[in-house]
Amino acid sequence: MIDPLTDVVTLLQPSARFSKAVVGAGRWHIRRSDAGQPFYCVVLEGGCRATIDGHATIELQAGDFALVPAAHGVAMSSLEPPAAGIESTPVAQGNGLFRIGTQEGPTDMHMLVGHCSFDSPDADLLVSLLPQLVHVRGERRLALLVKLVGEESRAQRPARDVVLARLLEVLLIEAMRSAAGTSASPGLVRGLADARLALALRAMHEQPTRAWTVEQLAREAALSRSAFFERFNRTVGAAPMAYLLAWRMALAKQLLRKSEDAIADIAERVGYSSASTFSTAFTRHVGLSPSRYAREHADA
Repeated sequence: MIDPLTDVVTLLQPSARFSKAVVGAGRWHIRRSDAGQPFYCVVLEGGCRATIDGHATIELQAGDFALVPAAHGVAMSSLEPPAAGIESTPVAQGNGLFRIGTQEGPTDMHMLVGHCSFDSPDADLLVSLLPQLVHVRGERRLALLVKLVGEESRAQRPARDVVLARLLEVLLIEAMRSAAGTSASPGLVRGLADARLALALRAMHEQPTRAWTVEQLAREAALSRSAFFERFNRTVGAAPMAYLLAWRMALAKQLLRKSEDAIADIAERVGYSSASTFSTAFTRHVGLSPSRYAREHADA
């Protein structure tokens, strides 16, 4: 059986590009701008508060993992924040460790924060299929990974950075998978957590070439057309046909980059009856014609 999340994650090619350890003490508040980069935070000890891209403030506890596939504004503070307007500056302690808040005495919070990267040229398109915010808590497998990450981050073993990067990559994927059972924001993960919608999503991924209609997808989900359309929109964050179009375009871009097939053959493989229809849809969605996209990728 096709797994849509595996499809998307495989095309995204996630990797842990950068991470740093942060400890905190007392009351502190920091704010940063990430210009749409994928941001993650794993709390190893203590806790903190986080407000990400205007979402409601969440409290992060030891063992929690938060992932924002495209972060723009991130604000974090101690559980008891300082007075409004007071900003803290992280102070480098050496060996990739930073301290915020009170600079003397014991600390009461330890976390790893950083950026992951999605190596796919289609990252923006694929990220649009994911939740805007993933916050996972109470997952045994995730807790074990967090423990391993914490142990590795504190140790000075050979190949520490390589092992830590691989653990973080697994953590990213496990977080997206685990988020299906949480209050993740609308996206593919929440759609797969809905038993009815999961049937329609899997059908689209198994047969992207089929000339799907909303009525046919509703039948796959055993729902009326109107109930299916409203539920899909609310849970996935896009209309069924918009989701299908985004997935077809992601597949088409991958084929154009990696295949030497004719445009007409690629059009057929992603569900279009003619090269001209495909070219029109691709150009409208991507901003480049299929042939130009393939040519520019070859040049790169």
